[in-house]
Amino acid sequence: MSQQVPFSASEKSPAIPPSQADAPVNPQKNRKGLSRVWHAMGYSLAGLRAGWHETAFRQEAIASVVLVPAAFWLGRSWIETVLLAGTVVLIMIVELLNTGIETAIDRIGPEWHDLSKRAKDMGSAAVLLSLLLCAGTWAMALYQRLAA
Repeated sequence: MSQQVPFSASEKSPAIPPSQADAPVNPQKNRKGLSRVWHAMGYSLAGLRAGWHETAFRQEAIASVVLVPAAFWLGRSWIETVLLAGTVVLIMIVELLNTGIETAIDRIGPEWHDLSKRAKDMGSAAVLLSLLLCAGTWAMALYQRLAA
């Protein structure tokens, strides 16, 4: 026999004990000021460490160590430099988002589902588009610098 959870008549949901009703689901929501920023930085660094375990992100991060400084040599103005470096960083951002999507889908379940495949394929397409944007931007900058 299963134990039944009491429902509140007005809420149409399980009654929550008063001690838990005021407790936040996420303690980050109650933090303010520098404490919130400090903890958010910790979460961000944890995300970068988790991303480092992904081969694609690691390859892109290593390439960025070369490409971002090269953007300062190749760019003729600050706008060109920002565009060149920005497209490299954009690839890493999109890769992290793609990895997040894939991780969330995998948490739901390992079985094949059409919607799971669509979500993962769209994340992969986003990475491809960011790579094409970066390659096109760098190709045009190289052409301007070396051929023109």
